[in-house]
Amino acid sequence: MTLARLAALHGVATAYSPSAGVTVPVPDATVVQVLAALDVDATTPEALRASLAATEAARDARLLPPTLVLWQDDPGEGTPPQVRPYELPRPLTALPPGTDLRITTEHGDEISGTPRWERLPLGVHRLDVRARDGRTAHSTLVVAPARVPQPPGRTYGLLVQLYSLLSTRSWGMGDLGDLRELAEWAGRDLGAGFVQVNPLHAAVPGTPTDPSPYRPSSRRFPDPVHLRIEDVPEYAYVRGEDRAELDVLTGRAAELREGVLRKGELIDRDAVWVLKRRALELLRRVPLGPGRQAAFREFRAAQGQALLDHATWCALVERYGADRRQWPEGLRDPRSAATARERDELADRIDFHCRLAWLTDEQLGAAARAGRDAGLSVGIVHDLAVGVHPDGADAWAQAGAFATGMSVGAPPDAFNARGQDWGLPPWRPDALAAAGYAPYRDLLRGLLRHAGALRIDHVMGLFRLWWVPEGRPPTEGTYVRHDADAMLAVLALEAHRAGAVVIGEDLGTVEAGVRESLQRRGVLGTSVLWFERDWEGTRRPLPPGTWRADCVATATTHDLPSTAARLTGEHVGLRHRLGLLTRPLEEERAEDAEEIAEWLAYLRELELLEPGPRDEEAEIRAVHRFLRRTPARMTGVWLPDAVGDRRPQNLPGTWDQYPNWRLPIADAEGRPVTLEELAVSPRLHALMDVLRPSTAPPDARGV
Repeated sequence: MTLARLAALHGVATAYSPSAGVTVPVPDATVVQVLAALDVDATTPEALRASLAATEAARDARLLPPTLVLWQDDPGEGTPPQVRPYELPRPLTALPPGTDLRITTEHGDEISGTPRWERLPLGVHRLDVRARDGRTAHSTLVVAPARVPQPPGRTYGLLVQLYSLLSTRSWGMGDLGDLRELAEWAGRDLGAGFVQVNPLHAAVPGTPTDPSPYRPSSRRFPDPVHLRIEDVPEYAYVRGEDRAELDVLTGRAAELREGVLRKGELIDRDAVWVLKRRALELLRRVPLGPGRQAAFREFRAAQGQALLDHATWCALVERYGADRRQWPEGLRDPRSAATARERDELADRIDFHCRLAWLTDEQLGAAARAGRDAGLSVGIVHDLAVGVHPDGADAWAQAGAFATGMSVGAPPDAFNARGQDWGLPPWRPDALAAAGYAPYRDLLRGLLRHAGALRIDHVMGLFRLWWVPEGRPPTEGTYVRHDADAMLAVLALEAHRAGAVVIGEDLGTVEAGVRESLQRRGVLGTSVLWFERDWEGTRRPLPPGTWRADCVATATTHDLPSTAARLTGEHVGLRHRLGLLTRPLEEERAEDAEEIAEWLAYLRELELLEPGPRDEEAEIRAVHRFLRRTPARMTGVWLPDAVGDRRPQNLPGTWDQYPNWRLPIADAEGRPVTLEELAVSPRLHALMDVLRPSTAPPDARGV
């Protein structure tokens, strides 16, 4: 019981429930290891008792927690009593009588005495208190709006993995020039309200690079591999031998592009980056004009220490390699004297990497403006990965914020009895709280600079994450809690400042109350057609009118089979060929065929699909008619679905057995399709006509 009490005080679970009525104990050894990662010693009975006594004493003596949240506005009708507007958090109401309070706002204004709490400005402020007995404390006070911004009415848009969308101008993979073109076309020709892309976070360099956009080096800065070289203003002024070399690079880029589009080659991010990095070196030789130089200086100043750390890490990787274990000892600390000396020596390379971040930021901004000008009511939806690579820039620069020897994953469930280990170090909840959530705030602010909306992968991680100790299987992990109120408040504040919608990927195992909390704060969920069933009763598909409104409704995602593959059963054959099935092939095929037949019958019952022989394109259109009949605020079309692509972009459970994250969008025959070909595809336009307001069903009543 002593271990359980200590664990509870630090937000560490000693048991979990994979399903209703089932409780699984966590091994004591796991709990001890997780506590150790939080600097709490429970390795012996004596240490355990001492840690518990120290934790309880610190709790009892504390006047304030490190971070407090005040929700400023009325969350609206139906809000439970526990979040009534202006209800003060308990630590404030529990302060001893006569305690002096002083608030210093983020703008430097001071408020003393008894504050008018409901009139405090939105922001991140400092609260200092002094009790009559002489005790003092301070806390970060986050004053947040009750809800994040909402989409302006119902809308629809495109979902795409940017690298997979090649145009005739791409250098072997989709880039920010392609994103700008896609946003303009989607807004002007398709009447779309948004374009959602994969995380564009910076990757860990190396050969081969991990191609997954969900295992980045840094979530704070985008990857310059996405740059459209020809759109960098200095490109036009390259002369002489540099121009000749640049032309050679352009020719090699065309070969990469043609290899992917016409010769069946995979997208090779490493090869693309070799060419782009050299091209960017040549462009850097062109002096920046006074205005451009001023803009670069302003960007560097605004990004501050975070950009300097990121660029320093990039320069150190160039010199010593991506494996930090091979670096000289002193360089493993970003604040060491050795690192400071290296910064001086590598100043030129650090400047280069700062410039790459600036150029990428410029092109992200250009794509966002193009989308808005084209009529995208929401804009470009960017994606936030759940974590970062343990050897990446963020893990180096913010080492104290990450738990050593731990990895984020998922517990065993009905879909994966072995659980999952994603190889991503988790943030320490205690470190975030002590820092007033500054790393989280800075991350969100950077991502929201050019986002009309932000999708948060595994949004349940705002509440708790499954930690897997190093050397243990995922089945022997445990949940560690965040202060969800603080995580949501920071998210609401930064989204409000950016005017951005927030979408949570809430698929899979979701703790009771999480979806309700997200909905209360205006965070949209994610609803995928095939998963929306009456799981507690008949297990039949949910009628469209019973779907939740506060969501993005889709037929599939990057981790799931395309709609064509699901309707034809081809996804079962793929998993069989890769040895991923857990039952006999015929049994899997029979169950899959039964499910599809049930859905098709239901679509006909709703008069969304004409009776008659099977017609793949008509069935895909019927699926999307169904989605538009739901009350979902946003409907997303997986762009490969528009041309009948059979292949998933990522097949969970595989590594080198399948070309995850390296496939271009292709048609039903597997032929890669360019952006220009997509724009004139009759199949695509027939599908998008289903979504236009003039042809969408006039109500969301369902059957």
